[in-house]
Amino acid sequence: MSRPPLGRSLIPGPARLGMVDAQAADRLSQLGWDSDTDIDLLWALSRAPDPDRALLGLVRLRDALASEWGDCDAALRSDTGFRGRLLSVLGSSTALSDHLIAHPHLWESLRGERLSLRSADDLTANMLASVGGKPESIEGLDAEKSKIYRASVTGPDAIVKLRNAYRDELLILAAADLAATVQNEPVLPYTSVVRHLTNLADAALTAALAVAVETVCAGRPCTTRISVIAMGKCGARELNYVSDVDVIFVAEPADGMGTRIASEMMRIGSAAFFEVDAALRPEGKAGALVRTLDAHVAYYKRWAHTWEFQALLKARPMTGDMELGERYVELLNPMVWTVSEREDFVENVRKMRRRVESLIPDDIRDRELKLGSGGLRDVEFAVQLLQLVHGRVDPNLHVTSTTDALTALVAGGYVGREDAANLTASYEFLRLLEHRLQLQRLKRTHTLPALNDTEALRWLARAAHVRPDGRTDAQGVLVDEIKKNVARVRRIHAKLFYRPLLESVSKLDTDALRLTEDAAIRQLSALGYATPRNALGHLQALSGGVSRGSRIQALLLPTLLDWLSDTPNQDHGLLAYRRMSEELRDKQWFLRTLRDEGAAARRLMQILGSSAYVPELLLKAPEVLRLYGDGAAGPKLLETNPEDVAKGLLASSARYSTPERAISAARALRRAELARIGSADILGLLDVPEVCHALSSVWVAVLDAALDAVIKASVAERGEPAPARIAVIGMGRLGGAELGYGSDADVLFVCDPEPGADETVAVKWATGIAEKIRKHLGAPSTDPPLEVDTNLRPEGRSGPMVRTLAAYDAYYAQWAQTWEVQALLRAHQVAGDQELGVEFLHMADKVRYPEGGVSSTAVREIRRIKARIDSERLPHGADPKLHTKLGRGGLGDVEWTVQLLQLQYAHKVHSLRNTSTLESLDAIAAENILPASDTDLLRESWITATQARNALVLARGKPTDQLPSSGAALSAVAYIAGWRRDSGEFLEHYRRVTRRARGVVEEVFGT
Repeated sequence: MSRPPLGRSLIPGPARLGMVDAQAADRLSQLGWDSDTDIDLLWALSRAPDPDRALLGLVRLRDALASEWGDCDAALRSDTGFRGRLLSVLGSSTALSDHLIAHPHLWESLRGERLSLRSADDLTANMLASVGGKPESIEGLDAEKSKIYRASVTGPDAIVKLRNAYRDELLILAAADLAATVQNEPVLPYTSVVRHLTNLADAALTAALAVAVETVCAGRPCTTRISVIAMGKCGARELNYVSDVDVIFVAEPADGMGTRIASEMMRIGSAAFFEVDAALRPEGKAGALVRTLDAHVAYYKRWAHTWEFQALLKARPMTGDMELGERYVELLNPMVWTVSEREDFVENVRKMRRRVESLIPDDIRDRELKLGSGGLRDVEFAVQLLQLVHGRVDPNLHVTSTTDALTALVAGGYVGREDAANLTASYEFLRLLEHRLQLQRLKRTHTLPALNDTEALRWLARAAHVRPDGRTDAQGVLVDEIKKNVARVRRIHAKLFYRPLLESVSKLDTDALRLTEDAAIRQLSALGYATPRNALGHLQALSGGVSRGSRIQALLLPTLLDWLSDTPNQDHGLLAYRRMSEELRDKQWFLRTLRDEGAAARRLMQILGSSAYVPELLLKAPEVLRLYGDGAAGPKLLETNPEDVAKGLLASSARYSTPERAISAARALRRAELARIGSADILGLLDVPEVCHALSSVWVAVLDAALDAVIKASVAERGEPAPARIAVIGMGRLGGAELGYGSDADVLFVCDPEPGADETVAVKWATGIAEKIRKHLGAPSTDPPLEVDTNLRPEGRSGPMVRTLAAYDAYYAQWAQTWEVQALLRAHQVAGDQELGVEFLHMADKVRYPEGGVSSTAVREIRRIKARIDSERLPHGADPKLHTKLGRGGLGDVEWTVQLLQLQYAHKVHSLRNTSTLESLDAIAAENILPASDTDLLRESWITATQARNALVLARGKPTDQLPSSGAALSAVAYIAGWRRDSGEFLEHYRRVTRRARGVVEEVFGT
């Protein structure tokens, strides 16, 4: 009797089965699966991760089995376990499907009510049998502890036999692992999968070693005892389906035979199974492939880096001479558990973590399961760090696998039970996804499909046994699960280090085990705290109470401390945070802001852990902390306009009748603005010119406010109008609007008697005003200093503080020295009477931009002065390559070069009549006075030196010009300057940039 056409009976059609292949109906017909009796088979097929792929595999298997297909078809109909295993493999892995089609008899290995996996010994025996491996007798070798064999098959035939035997076993494991996606079969636990994969790798490399022994020692005895040490995931017995297998070789003797055997084993293993990598050996790829045990011990005692001991945490004897391997682990293992005592332990661990993150290409950063933030490596690094910290005194932590280590950490009270359970679940889920991705083509990958690749996500969801939840389809549920687990790893990663610490010092009720004081101090020390006992005291003070604030602190601190750990000075940051928390204890908005605005909290930790300058300002201007969050248009720190701040400062100070109160109000607003600018600078939200402009703007506003307040008070005291107009002329970096955090305000005071006023009286009055301004602004204060410097006035310190406009004109016309003319290049009106200031500038133009330019004598004098400064002004002991102001290629070099060219060309090139160094460089390039390449070098050097000089003040809290050459101080400066990764790279960049700029300077000055 003929079957009814597909789709016209009760059985589901291809579309309902999730198939999209146009040939699906024909293929079902070829199999004979198109009648009402085939409904169970069809619904099982529909549950395969990729029903089309599974169907195609069945057709290919039918063709390969030919007359034997009937037995397979009957088994599929009667044995649901076999049905689930076969359909899930065919729908998940094209590579294993191809292997099955090439060896169709393997279908029978998937039959049975319960599929049992071979033991480790059976796997080894089976792999050795594929190449005829027999035990090898070597003098001094303990036969009971030997896994050295000699094969009877070598060459290409051996590789083919080994590959087939290995994939036979892989097929069986994958079938057992995947079956639950199709049928109601037991789920194979994660630990069972990874341990079986590890056992299979051990067996495979034992057989590869047997082939290598015969290849190298054909026709002669093997005289080398060689041991293979498994490292990494293989050493930890948590191997992937497709992974490099890291190994180290130990041999007695470590001769040419041993090296050849090791090399052959790696070649054969890499060709037949997986990449065999010996890069973790001493000295890496540059080191000897094989060493004796004594040579290994000597290397690790004297030369090994921290990361090498971290790698040894996973070491275990794998194959070969097991007695020699056990001796290797026995001798080296104690060194692993003392590595956390090294001074560079924390920094090296961090460098390794940063290096791992840096390896991720930007285009797949959010899809990287292994190396990305919240990925597998985050779990492994966190667990290993805790093992290394506490394993010194707790031998129960001397385990290799990640999940076993988490169990041991819970038992020891170093990690909370709930956190460990959640972290283990997330780790196993991410490893499951990794396994499914690798099984597809038996390729090493850790990259999730793109979010817009719906087909790939649908396949992965089904292969991982993720099902729709009634509201979202399978791929939607998968994406949600990935996001949830990655976020959970990130969150617990922060808690792993800090939650046990806080539970140990707090008075909050908790069911978690507590660290002892010694264990807490050990953990803080390993986390990079230079004074861990003090840090523990800070944590006690912050979270040790029973108030609501203490409870909120206990919730916040794990994350805050994790962010703080990425800064160059955790100790200072934690102390600053404690001081801030105590100062703002009554400000409910403070903790609420940190709790509710993650961006604000993270930014605060970055600043507290790197700067000594900004935290002091924040203690006096805490309202700036409200700007640390994000607004509708981005960071609130950028919503403030420096010009608006200046206007507000002037308006605020104008409300007060006494200079003291007016200047105090101006100081308060300046303090807040400095905190805002410094915060935005450290966070990388402002570039160097923007920082300089904002700092100059607030300085000018303070000067203007102080001048206005002092004049008002004087007029009120005199009871009559002011006898003169006063203007303040900005000089140096103030005149160029290029102030840094540590800059003084270089100024000139100019006055002009009012009509009918006595000039002597007017000048005396104006001098009194100038002196009062300097006194009030320079008064001792906890704020950054407000020094008003008038040393650039005519005749320097010996000259009068204030002159009339006519007196300045007469002096500059007759007596001006070259340095005084040069100083006028940066003169600009900044405060006081605007009209008088402009008149002064017009007068100055005749001096600084004379007809025909300055004389050749003046140019020679400038060059002479510059040479003298270079040889005499640098402070004793200063490094000329690292002094930001007077060093080679530093600020002084660039500014003197620009000013020399202005003196030579500004009389005819009006665009050079500019007080800004950077804008003048633009004009020099535009007029082709110097090649654009040279001005680019000068610009980069000026910006680099200014940024470094500003970073020095922000890091240390006081003005300085000398960059440190190493240590924590350099790390803080580099961090603030935007070099988060490597302070050495920052220093090399600074040297390179300034060295190249110095070449341009020397060419311009003819030196």
